[in-house]
Amino acid sequence: MSMMQPDPLTRAWLALIALSGLSALAAAAIGRGFDARIAGGIVLLLALIKARIVLSRYLGLADAPSWRRGFNAVLALFMLVALGLYLAPAL
Repeated sequence: MSMMQPDPLTRAWLALIALSGLSALAAAAIGRGFDARIAGGIVLLLALIKARIVLSRYLGLADAPSWRRGFNAVLALFMLVALGLYLAPAL
């Protein structure tokens, strides 16, 4: 008996659930003595990955590579600025 592969939207949904769980674990680790700067960076990185999945799968940018590259560049820049602002008070 062969297992059917889930469709791309189901796989995207499962990936979003898993990434959300990892984000929650990273945030919860701060209360257990984990460095907040590292945990914050991990949460932002996971948010970037989740945004890319939503744009790619749910908004159909997987079929428009040039648009996807543009959105990915803007998202990456936004996350770098957010990370800089998050880390700035630590300086």
